[in-house]
Amino acid sequence: MSDAGHNPESAGVPKDASTAVMARHQAVLDELPFSDTRDFDEARRGFLGSIDDATITSAQGRTVWSLAPYRFLDSETAPPTVDPSLWRQARLNMHHGLFEVVPGVYQVRGLDIANMTLIEGDRGVIVVDTLTSIEGARAALQLYSQHRGERPVSAVIFTHTHTDHWGGARGVLDEDALERGNVPIIAPDQFMEHAVSENIIAGPAMLRRAQYQFGPLLAKGERGQIDCGLGKSMAMGSVALLRPTDLIKATGDTRTIDGVTFEFQMAPNSEAPAEMHFFITRYRLLNLAENCTHNFHNLLPFRGADVRDALAWSRYLGEALQLWGGKAEAMCGQHHWPVWGSERIDEMIRQQRDLYKYAHDQTLRLMNHGLTASEIAETIRLPKSLDGAWHARGYYGHIRHNVKAIYQKYLGWYDANPANLDPLPPVDAGRKYVEYMGGAEQLLTRARADFARGEFRFVAQALGHLVFAEPDNQDGRLLLADTFEQLGYQSESATWRNAYLFGAQELRHGMPKVPARPPMPRETLAALKTSQLWDVLGIRLNGPKAEGKTIVLNWHFTDTGERWVLTLENCALTYLEGEPAAKADAGFTLARSVLDAVIAKHTSFPEAVMDGRIQVSGNPMKLAELMALMDEFPRMFEIVEPKRTAVS
Repeated sequence: MSDAGHNPESAGVPKDASTAVMARHQAVLDELPFSDTRDFDEARRGFLGSIDDATITSAQGRTVWSLAPYRFLDSETAPPTVDPSLWRQARLNMHHGLFEVVPGVYQVRGLDIANMTLIEGDRGVIVVDTLTSIEGARAALQLYSQHRGERPVSAVIFTHTHTDHWGGARGVLDEDALERGNVPIIAPDQFMEHAVSENIIAGPAMLRRAQYQFGPLLAKGERGQIDCGLGKSMAMGSVALLRPTDLIKATGDTRTIDGVTFEFQMAPNSEAPAEMHFFITRYRLLNLAENCTHNFHNLLPFRGADVRDALAWSRYLGEALQLWGGKAEAMCGQHHWPVWGSERIDEMIRQQRDLYKYAHDQTLRLMNHGLTASEIAETIRLPKSLDGAWHARGYYGHIRHNVKAIYQKYLGWYDANPANLDPLPPVDAGRKYVEYMGGAEQLLTRARADFARGEFRFVAQALGHLVFAEPDNQDGRLLLADTFEQLGYQSESATWRNAYLFGAQELRHGMPKVPARPPMPRETLAALKTSQLWDVLGIRLNGPKAEGKTIVLNWHFTDTGERWVLTLENCALTYLEGEPAAKADAGFTLARSVLDAVIAKHTSFPEAVMDGRIQVSGNPMKLAELMALMDEFPRMFEIVEPKRTAVS
């Protein structure tokens, strides 16, 4: 059993699993159908070849992706520090390389968190989803060509708006293809709006929180990061967004691409705000994108997002059965491995359909009985038919946090109990809790006793108050780190495990040192509508600093023909498109692309004025005055302890 940080020499290192955690793991081994190895057979099926350790490097020699650090997963038996069910999923996600789904359809798996699907047409190959990085996408296409011969890319399809499905597009389409414009790029309706906006406005906070969700800064190993549920982790290469040339707008839309006919189904506000499925009669192939994978998905990821609609998600899966039930002989998604046979496919879709419907309906039922989000999470249990289905397990999402997301979607954060209406913030509350418990030493004494009994959830709550009350209390920090660690060891969800273990790491060693945030890529800036660009500027405005200031600026973008008025008033930055303001403080005439270059730090505003790319009227210092009111967001900020610097 862990000694809960009593030994100073071991205070900063991961501990052993406690007896309580090991007992929980034994229960998992007893309860779940580990004798069912069909997933391992299907994950291996159709293997054609791979890259050694799936290692991909950039032109500069930097490792973008590698499975070499995960060789410890070769062992079939889970160690005491990992939930056996999660260990099983992590091992399944180790299969990498090029796989034949059916003759004419291939997948590259394990070179990223997501999959690339390659569909052979009459002349070339249609690429479905292009992974996260340009380097990864290029390596995936090369691997396909090595085994299937050189074929031109005849089209690119983006199934949805998340970066791991479009970020590598420049790796499969070269400059010549983009200039000719003869390779269609097909995506669901509203793709650009959501691909650009989903992670921009709240991007700095989301990226920091994603470190807890995915665990990229954790050591890989039996006491560290082993998986993300959907795959190993996020690739770290170059990303560029390409604008689609064709949008799918309605269920029933078809496209014949390189001789292959695709039937599409729209699935907005499911796993992504813009997402679609398709069926190919030629290959009897069904692709449900990311809505029918080998785990219970997230309804609200830890990084943050709009709450996903579990009811709509279930309906889309039901509609897919109505459209194509009994027709498909193979089903592949954009994560994990395929399944084969119409009966197996239909059963999986039915179970996934009912998984999201059950979570939705039972949350609403218990909510209407007056249970709060945490009470629902404590009460709800999946039926045996779903609980025993491996693909319904909560490796990425989890029933205990998905029901809270459903509650939030309908009722918001407030549980209607006035005691929770306006609670003290963590530091002030922490000080009062520690005082009420008789001081730090009394709290620690009780916490150590509860830790020894395996009551980790409450110990984490109590010690969280101590750390916020006394952030430099080393005994409190180390015991909380040990507690988080045990909670991580017992978690079946990879995202829960990563969050707990990364919290433990930061308590022991502080926040990791990371490079400064790079400027926003010019390709991404070019994809932003001008209104979205003004929104990004608006959230950077420090309202208190702007007290009493009024600034009006006219903007004319010569390449887009747009005219905008940007107004600072009442400490808020607003904008209107149309006629310029008659009494503006200053006006700027420039190409929108020049503004993008300035923001991307390819040039500076004064340089662009000096070389004539920006014409100015009025008082240009008013723009400088406005920009002086803007906050720079830190790449890192405290999460498991109080902020060390005040924010106003």
